[in-house]
Amino acid sequence: MKKYTEIKDISNLNETIKEAILLKMNPYEFQDLGRHKTLVMLFFNASLRTRLSTEKAAKNLGMDVMVLNVNDAWQLEFEDGTVMNANTSEHVKEAAQVISQYADIIAVRAFPTLTDKAKDQSEYILKSFEKYATVPIVNMESATAHPLQALADAITITELAEKPKPKVVLSWAPHPKALPQAVANSFVGMMQNLEVDLTITHPEGYELDKKITKQTPINYNQKEALKDADFVYVKNWSNFNDYGKVLNQDENWMMTQDKLGNAKFMHCLPVRRNVVVEDAVLDSENSVVIKQANNRTFAAQIVLKQILEGLR
Repeated sequence: MKKYTEIKDISNLNETIKEAILLKMNPYEFQDLGRHKTLVMLFFNASLRTRLSTEKAAKNLGMDVMVLNVNDAWQLEFEDGTVMNANTSEHVKEAAQVISQYADIIAVRAFPTLTDKAKDQSEYILKSFEKYATVPIVNMESATAHPLQALADAITITELAEKPKPKVVLSWAPHPKALPQAVANSFVGMMQNLEVDLTITHPEGYELDKKITKQTPINYNQKEALKDADFVYVKNWSNFNDYGKVLNQDENWMMTQDKLGNAKFMHCLPVRRNVVVEDAVLDSENSVVIKQANNRTFAAQIVLKQILEGLR
């Protein structure tokens, strides 16, 4: 693996998932692989699970880790030809090349504006580091994608599936804030590459990018979509067509125990209790959110391992 900025960077998904599951049994087996190698993690936005799990994954492999909260330090410039006489003090052209001298792998986390659709779709922060850095880049969530989370989700479903082709439902849920489509986008893309029966359910008008959903069935009737589900992944996302807007906060879309039935409940966390999902679901034996969060380490670790192997 030369980088991990999108799901298609994984050359053999099934083998990668199996290898990640094996890593859980002996997470320090390859701790010599990362010796004298450094991961630099750049956070343009806050993080809990991604930050801690990726750092733990790197240290499991023997890597040194440096973390920089970029916007706490200075504002980077990304536009070409800009007269930098305002609030930006360094251009990404220099910054990416300099950081590359300190790092063997650079991991970047940068959220969307949710106001400028074209700018967000361009992935200008992630793409700039890909363009100017001289070391591999890992996406720790960008404007449109969260491939590390999606890999952890795939590991979780593979571990827990009780049938060869489980029914997986991605269900929209209400939320008081406008949230990105990144997690939903990557989950859909990942499930399209697994042996699952995938359905998406959400209120009319909350369609994701058609380039991502492709031929995946969309059902506007949540109850109907959830019938006989094995896994239910609940996630809010803001409007894609009326970009970044919250047009529906229908409380009836909250996940309840009655709706969930015997399915396993999944969520990337953090989650707002009794808004996105009721306590009865989150605290039940059917909730696998903590297992999902644990798998974030091994999703990151298998990615870093494969990149390090490619650096030999």
